[in-house]
Amino acid sequence: MSFIRPEVTALVTRWREVIAGVGLIALGAYWMMDVGGLLAWVGLVLVIAGAALCVIGVQRLRFRSTGRGPGVVLVDEGEVTYMGPLSGGSVAMADLETLILDPVQHPAHWVLHVPGQGQLHIPVNAEGADALFDAFAGLPGIKTTRMLQHLKGPTPMPVVIWERHPGRIDRNRLH
Repeated sequence: MSFIRPEVTALVTRWREVIAGVGLIALGAYWMMDVGGLLAWVGLVLVIAGAALCVIGVQRLRFRSTGRGPGVVLVDEGEVTYMGPLSGGSVAMADLETLILDPVQHPAHWVLHVPGQGQLHIPVNAEGADALFDAFAGLPGIKTTRMLQHLKGPTPMPVVIWERHPGRIDRNRLH
């Protein structure tokens, strides 16, 4: 039996990185102001680390969803697996060629394209989809702020968030 309401637990869990960052900033500021000496320098490092954790926490907060969408996402050692009610599949992030956000579908979907394997469509609100942020952040040259902007903003059509070879045009030839 828990004495904490589930809504409060969900809220604290959603904001966990930001809360930890604010705690580090408060401890570091206290050590800088009141203790002094060598501990003041450690406090400065804590303030910087806390600020970085707050920035990362806000980015992850913007990426998180309810997790009540169709299917389950698992991310394990660079392998993204989606098990949905109608479709599913697995993609190695090292083989990923293109990452697309498709807001036309309801709910919006991440479309992961691997040459020769096809596309894997993952709803943005699938259970475990929060782990995709770290998987996507590991892609070379990805702009996470752009990704978050398109995820939360009104995008009327599919948007290419990342591609391994930018500017490459796939041409379907007849001969």
